[in-house]
Amino acid sequence: MDNRLDDRDIAILATLCREGRIAKTELAARVNLSPTPCWERMKRLEKAGLIRGYRAEIDLEALGPHVQVFVTVELESHRAESFQLFERTVARMQAVTGCWAIGGGYDYLMQVVTEDVASFQALMDGLLESRAGVRRYYSYIVTKPVKDLPPALGLLG
Repeated sequence: MDNRLDDRDIAILATLCREGRIAKTELAARVNLSPTPCWERMKRLEKAGLIRGYRAEIDLEALGPHVQVFVTVELESHRAESFQLFERTVARMQAVTGCWAIGGGYDYLMQVVTEDVASFQALMDGLLESRAGVRRYYSYIVTKPVKDLPPALGLLG
């Protein structure tokens, strides 16, 4: 696919990012297209891999008690094999809901959701014992969500 996106492509992506279940006719109206061309653009964006899927935003508070923790991780070694081992290990951990390789003083930033602090600590103890190469980590417990939105796509590119 030609990676150049026009304003309507961006509008489609921005709308779907906020409202994944929007009716196709409503989406078309919002981006000022008729339904068929809008649907064709959506399919093209999906095929190009720009739309990877559709998800529901779940209210974790309504499900029950939980703790959300951000964790910075520093590895013992900075060899390619060490990064690969860590990433394979984390990929298998369901409680790790996000993990990003980052620049700066740490190697990774992880997002973890568990039922309580004790289960978070058990997860981290298991990670340390797994020989995934973690030198040290720092945890930051979320006390209150302030803002959690998809990116403003109109500002990118």
